This record gives sequence, C-alpha cells and structure tokens, in this order.
Amino acid sequence: MNNSMIGAMVTMASVQKRLDTIADNVANVNTVGYKSKEASFEDVLARVQQQPETYRQAGRAAPLGFNLGFGVKATGISTDMEQGALQETGNPTDLAIEGDALFAVEINGQKAWTRDGNFGFTPDPLGTGMLLTTSEGHAVLDRNGIPVTAPIGSKVAIDRQGNLLVRDNGTGVPYVAHQLQFVEPQRPEGLVQGTDNTFVLASGVAEDDVFGQGAATVVPATSAIRQGYLEQSNVDLTDEMTEMMQIQRMFQMASRALTSSDTMMGLANSLRA
Repeated sequence: MNNSMIGAMVTMASVQKRLDTIADNVANVNTVGYKSKEASFEDVLARVQQQPETYRQAGRAAPLGFNLGFGVKATGISTDMEQGALQETGNPTDLAIEGDALFAVEINGQKAWTRDGNFGFTPDPLGTGMLLTTSEGHAVLDRNGIPVTAPIGSKVAIDRQGNLLVRDNGTGVPYVAHQLQFVEPQRPEGLVQGTDNTFVLASGVAEDDVFGQGAATVVPATSAIRQGYLEQSNVDLTDEMTEMMQIQRMFQMASRALTSSDTMMGLANSLRA
C-alpha cells in the first residue's frame, strides 16, 4: 500500500468521526440543555523522504528531502459548556440554571448530572408522595443525595438557591422540604456524555475531583436557578451546517486521493517487463 493511500484512508476515518459529531449536534438542536460537541484533530506521524543526490543543484539552499505525512486523526471530542438561551415556559417545575452548574440526578442507582431542567412530579413508587423526576423519569437529588419529593396535593415553588418550598394542601405557611443539589464543575473534562442528555464521571475519576470536596452540600457561588424557564440547546445550526459543508469537501478530496492511488496501483500491477 503506497503512502498516498495510507494518508487518504487515515484522513477519511477521522473526517467521518467529525461528521458523526456534527450530525449529533444537528439532531439535538432543539434538545433542552444540550451541549454541543467538537472534535479535535492533529497530524499523524510524518517522516522525511530523502531525494536523490542529483537533486542537489547549484543555487539550492534547502537540504535534500521533504516531509511526508500520513493524514490527520481525531484525538478527542470536547463539550462546549457555554450556556444556551433561556426560554420562559411558565411551568413551575421547569428549571433553568444561570451559570455553569449542573443538576444532580440518579440513573439506575448511579449519580449523573444534567442541564436539562424539564422536570415534573410523578407518583412515588411507595405511594407516600410525589417524586420530582426528569422527562426521562430519573429522580432529581437534593443536597443530601436523596430523591426530591413533595406531599400529595401540595403546592410547591423553587427559589434561586434551589430551596423547594411546600404548602401542604395548597394552604398555610410554606416550608423548605428539600434543597436541590446543583453543582459547578471545576474540572469539566472529568465528565463524559451519558445517556438521556446527562453527564457521568469518566473512568477512574472521583466526584470530588470534578466538583471539589463538599460541593454537593452547598449553593454554588456563581450559579442560580430560574423557575419557569428552560435552557435551550447551545448548538448554532448555521455554524454546524457551514462546517459540515467544509468537512464534506475534505472527505471528498480524501476519497478522490484514495481512488487515484488505487488506479495507479492497478496500472503498476498491469505493467509487464
């Protein structure tokens, strides 16, 4: 296999990963709290191709040889944590975060985090009250790591610090039943994409490494909750479509290089001494 074919194949594989990332972003342009992803690339190993001594002509200043690369590869996918636009819904259980914090939820007994505040109350499986859950049915956690609940028939409100204020039977003086857990990641690179628009800890990473020790039990310093709002996706559809066209051209160029290399190899194999 010649060098041009190797470079074209490596580049096409990397470009395909970027196209998959763009497709994921475009598909989630209307997903509440979704954070766009970006693939990063770098050159693969290159070597110096030596030239014959006959190339050393009078007046040549450059040394013999030239760099021969083998395409580019995708080195990783990063998440853009920039805040999306807030849209008012008027629903008291719709929550948006102003700042960089994340809501804590529980998925199959494991802790996860999300920006999707499209919450609602569902009957507690034990029949003792109403459970605050995500749109996918995952329990929302308070600062003690306990699922947030409210009595049946009560009226609730949530303030900017995450306090769940409850009026039993819709009357009386409101009291704080729970304090929602929302935390600011100090090292967001320790989080990876999970299921149902959530983030989970990367392999080998502890919660304190990402959020800091004791962060789950306090109100974040620079974030607050807005009741009756939802954060929209931060995907810029115009940018994604523009980049998709550029990436498609790159893929097309690499595929033509691969075809040309295959044609040249076919011609070489057909030559007879």
